[in-house]
Amino acid sequence: MLTIIEKILFIGLVIGSLTLAYRGFRQMYKVVMRGEDDFKLDNLLKRVNKAHNAYLLQTTTLKTRPLTSILHLGVVWGFTLYFLVNFGDILEGMFPDFKFLGTGAIGGVYDLVSDLLTMAVLVGVVYFLVRRFVVKDKHLTFHDNVTLHPKVKAGGIQRDSLIVGVFILIHVGSRFLGETVQMQAAIQAGGYVPAQPFAYLFSGLWGWANADTLTVLEHIFWWVALGAIFLFIPYFPYSKHAHLFMAPLNILTKPERTSLGALPPENFEDETKEQFGAAKLEHLPKTHLMDAFSCIMCNRCQDVCPAYTTGKELSPSAYEINKRYMIRSQFVALAEGKDSDSTLIGTAISPSAVWACTSCGACVDICPVGNEPMFDIIDIRRDQVLVQGEFPSELKGAFNGMERQGNPWQMAESRMTWAEGLDVPTVETNPNFDLLYWVGCAASYEPRARETARALVTVLRVANVNFAVLGEQESCTGDTARRAGNEALYAEMAQTNIETLNAVKPKRIVVTCPHCFHNIAKEYQQFGGNYEVVHHTQLIEELIAAGKLPAGAHPSRQPNVTFHDPCYLGRHNGVIEEPRGVLAKMGANVIEMPRSKKNSFCCGAGGAQFWKEEEHGTARVNLTRYAEAKETGADTLAVGCPFCMRMFSDASAEIAGGPVVKDVVEIVAENISTARQ
Repeated sequence: MLTIIEKILFIGLVIGSLTLAYRGFRQMYKVVMRGEDDFKLDNLLKRVNKAHNAYLLQTTTLKTRPLTSILHLGVVWGFTLYFLVNFGDILEGMFPDFKFLGTGAIGGVYDLVSDLLTMAVLVGVVYFLVRRFVVKDKHLTFHDNVTLHPKVKAGGIQRDSLIVGVFILIHVGSRFLGETVQMQAAIQAGGYVPAQPFAYLFSGLWGWANADTLTVLEHIFWWVALGAIFLFIPYFPYSKHAHLFMAPLNILTKPERTSLGALPPENFEDETKEQFGAAKLEHLPKTHLMDAFSCIMCNRCQDVCPAYTTGKELSPSAYEINKRYMIRSQFVALAEGKDSDSTLIGTAISPSAVWACTSCGACVDICPVGNEPMFDIIDIRRDQVLVQGEFPSELKGAFNGMERQGNPWQMAESRMTWAEGLDVPTVETNPNFDLLYWVGCAASYEPRARETARALVTVLRVANVNFAVLGEQESCTGDTARRAGNEALYAEMAQTNIETLNAVKPKRIVVTCPHCFHNIAKEYQQFGGNYEVVHHTQLIEELIAAGKLPAGAHPSRQPNVTFHDPCYLGRHNGVIEEPRGVLAKMGANVIEMPRSKKNSFCCGAGGAQFWKEEEHGTARVNLTRYAEAKETGADTLAVGCPFCMRMFSDASAEIAGGPVVKDVVEIVAENISTARQ
């Protein structure tokens, strides 16, 4: 199709574009490789499948915003096909009378699909531009108290979004117009008419043109469509459009984790290491530097963030965007190995935002491109605690309590006070136990949580389970220390507990605290501790199924119950149906809250929040969630976590007329007691 001069000009454009782009992509690569760790590509097929599902199937994106997500799916499929389309168009331009994939069945399918997806891209991009610039969707904005990079404040996001959107419209729109011209030429010539319904529909635009005019128009649209690509490619590394290829790579190279929120350990054995956690960009892991390039700025993470939605300064989306602009502002220097010119705190995120995170994992779970801002925040906390020595003063008491008394309550009394009058067997009195009950600090020292422990003992005895507890040998798992950034204290406590557990060799461990469950089952593996751990709701469901516990409600007890999924039980570790199954078998009418299961809203206690004052915002997290439970009309708010129990019990004292707060096992114990009467 092209003339000799056009071919020479096009080849020159391609060479120039790729030369400039190489510099940007090389800088991007070198910045990412500044990260602290190494990429791991074990279980490659599993990784490829996960990346495929997230990218081509958009499994994560489709969780929320149905219309926007479906339109985005069309854009993704269209742009993916356009890698092939653009290649075919180049070949057709360079070789006379060449028809990419021919005029047979394969070519017909190709023409049809490319036509349909071209329209999907155009409709989708117009929708996104209208949404951002005309409607100004609130989901794409930030609270005034959120820290933003100066270039973000100056309209960087809007400018980048406009550049990308206009580029796509020019590129895809010109290609589509070129197809309508070819369609009109084919109709006039009476030759092969491609199976392109939309191109056929709009081909009448050129009904006035003769063959020579159509040829000129075909050349113009070919040049605009493909020229736009090679003019844009050098901008790719600096643009949000980089997520097109960085997102699949990001998901592909993410570390394999034992659960969604399993944090990596620090290497304290390296005596030359002076930096723990992250103060600057270059202290982050490689995969979290990739997060900045992968971010699409959709703000889905902040929509589900309990801190952001209750008016705190934390926006996980703004943090990732700020990282991107921090990198952009010093791209060359970072690529050359120089230190970044500013710290993450103060530029990418505020101190208040760092300590507002509940580590609920919602931002990680919802991100369509695999970003993990929660992990960055924990890394920043590690730097603050271990290097800077700057952290909320209230946490000092919890740290001291874990270090000296083995519990964050700083209680020196016996860990067996909760069991008074129950004659609970310990590993010393019953060394041949089948099940070890890890009581946890909350059930040992917090009055309301003690009732949960006592109820579980009642249930275990009714089911004739041969169990024992560690008693005074038990100590805090260290969860609060790890989530607060005190990794050194956590490592010490984990190793001590592992020694204790290995000495008694438990066949199986049951816990009533999801935080204990998460640490013992999923994070102690990092220190050599490998155990079979179940949450008490899982165990109870097993016992009911085995006929060891009575099912069915007493006629006088059929309450309406709503279940709150603890973050570290549901979202982090996928225990979703078992608590509901137990409640249903007890005859409860389970009413779901709008945010439930893996989409549950946090109680506000995680991430060490339980041990400090909640950061300033427009609302408190526990009150927000308890009000949501009240709106269901349920009589009872069932929980499976002692910290959720305390947070909602406190909330019920402030919000009148709400549901009674009970642990699932308390409901089971009450049902058994009523059935016996």
